[in-house]
Amino acid sequence: MDRRSFLKQASLVSGAAAASTLAAPAIAQNKRTLRMVTTWPKNFPGLGTAAQKLADNITAMTDGRLTVKLYSAGELVPAFECFDAVSTGSADLYHGAEYYWQGKHKAFNFFATVPMGLTASEMDAWMYHGGGQQLWDELAGKFNIKAFMAGNTGVQMGGWFTKEINAVDDLKGLKIRMPGLGGEVLRRLGASAVSLPGGEVFPSLQSGAIDATEWVGPWNDLAFGFYKITKFYYYPGFHEPGTAMSCGFNLDVFNSLSAADQAIVQQACKAATADAYAEFNANNGRALNTLLTKHGVQLKKFPDEVFDAIAKAADEVVAEVAAEDEFTGRVLESFSAARKELAGWGSIADQTYALYRNRAMGLARDV
Repeated sequence: MDRRSFLKQASLVSGAAAASTLAAPAIAQNKRTLRMVTTWPKNFPGLGTAAQKLADNITAMTDGRLTVKLYSAGELVPAFECFDAVSTGSADLYHGAEYYWQGKHKAFNFFATVPMGLTASEMDAWMYHGGGQQLWDELAGKFNIKAFMAGNTGVQMGGWFTKEINAVDDLKGLKIRMPGLGGEVLRRLGASAVSLPGGEVFPSLQSGAIDATEWVGPWNDLAFGFYKITKFYYYPGFHEPGTAMSCGFNLDVFNSLSAADQAIVQQACKAATADAYAEFNANNGRALNTLLTKHGVQLKKFPDEVFDAIAKAADEVVAEVAAEDEFTGRVLESFSAARKELAGWGSIADQTYALYRNRAMGLARDV
């Protein structure tokens, strides 16, 4: 190779190396690691696992531009401090349930669940097409947060009772683990409702410190082993008819994302909502069969008299919460209008079809 050819070749190699050196940092600059904090224990069935799936999906769907690292409850911040951590920027996003933030504003309850509220499919309709998301944006934005639904448990069970509930008077003096607005509803009917963390529920029921407890549904309840203490399992759960899980981003972090990545986050949250609801339904069906056939659990429906009294008290409690300020009043107005319209349609669509199909095909449970 002569001197001129050598210099030309060296120049090309040098230029390529320089381009490579410049390109590498640019690619690195386009990648970010986001810290997700959660209110759930690590890999907790249906809840903690939903958070992990969402983190993994955002990472995969952005091809690694956004790597979401999950910290379960207590790893980075305590469970109920997730909201403040994301609001202030100590963490980038959370996965939880909005009723945990009712101490910040009572209206947050409506974006998770309220007693006698919306089912999972009705919640989707209100949030995505009935103005719910816009109201949520208005509320969460005041705390520097952008939030989306990211899961749903579906209708929860009414709970485990050490004695049968045949009349409203049977609730008087009953010591039951039921937090939030559901607990307040039962207090109106004479029960003594308390809030206990998950780890204390079983030993409290076992020792007699409480007479009853709600948790989630057959899938999670089977894992907790409540059937070992009592066999009376009541339905339906008036207090959580379709509890939405949520993903809340620090608003500054969300606004710093590209339009494409913002859209990916929104679609990942929608997918998480659908997937969690499907997973709960699939596992609840199998777990309920196990509870009934293997463990001798007695499935009980709340008597009409009891449920009607609960519904009346729930209406009073929710109305009182909404009367506390103008914004919550607007949320209840929108929520109630959606519930009325959706219930009217649902009563002649899904509910009637399921009733007729199950009866005709022998699929309904005889309870």
